[in-house]
Amino acid sequence: MGQTERRDTLLARRLDLVATVSALTSEAQRLNQKLSGIEMDVLRLELEIGRSGPNVQLVRDLHEAEESAAALRHACTTCEERIAATEGDIDDVDRCLAETGN
Repeated sequence: MGQTERRDTLLARRLDLVATVSALTSEAQRLNQKLSGIEMDVLRLELEIGRSGPNVQLVRDLHEAEESAAALRHACTTCEERIAATEGDIDDVDRCLAETGN
C-alpha cells in the first residue's frame, strides 16, 4: 500500500471513529437525561412515602425506580467506557497519520 493510500485509509478510519464518538456521546446524553428523570421519580416517591407512610404500591414503585436508575447508571458507565476506548483508537490513528507525515 502506497503512502497516499495508507493516509486515505487512516483518514477514512478516523472519520468513522469520530462519527462513532458522536453517536456514543448522543447516546450518553440520552441515557443521562433518562436517568435524571428516574432520579426525580425516586425523590418524589421517597417524599410521598415520608409524608404518607409506607404503602405497598409506593414502595414497589420506589424499588422499580431504583432498579431502573441502577440499570441506567450501568448503561451510562458502559457508554462512557466505549467513548474512551474509541477516543483511544482515534489517538492511535492520529499517531499513524503523524508517521505518514500528514
